[in-house]
Amino acid sequence: MSTEFSFFNKRVFEQRYMRIQTRYCGKTGKPVGIFAACWHLLRGTMRDDCLTEEDKELFLSVEKWFVEHLPEPPFYEDGNTIKAVTWFKTAGCAGMVERLKPLVRLLEKYGVPYDIVFTNHVGEIVYEDDYQVGVV
Repeated sequence: MSTEFSFFNKRVFEQRYMRIQTRYCGKTGKPVGIFAACWHLLRGTMRDDCLTEEDKELFLSVEKWFVEHLPEPPFYEDGNTIKAVTWFKTAGCAGMVERLKPLVRLLEKYGVPYDIVFTNHVGEIVYEDDYQVGVV
């Protein structure tokens, strides 16, 4: 695993969607995304250790930026009873994805295996905005 991933290579332009996800599944039955994985680390719910104070501040500052700049899909309002997951659109999301690098480094630091997945086939789209889709 490495945080040195490039979002401007040929593969990105061939695939429409990207997701950073762990190798364990959550309540949706799908692999947990990067934000939920960091929340698990923050709360210590998936392992005995949790984030240091410095790492908590880092995560919360990145998360705050996304709350302010990325629309929240409406399926989260009821706790995500439809069990949707979100994928970034590769077109135009490089700036947002760049802001995820500190969170990827947290996954690496705390030994959380993850994958960066690119695809054109995400499932049934139930939500879409300029940056992401929600799918079931």
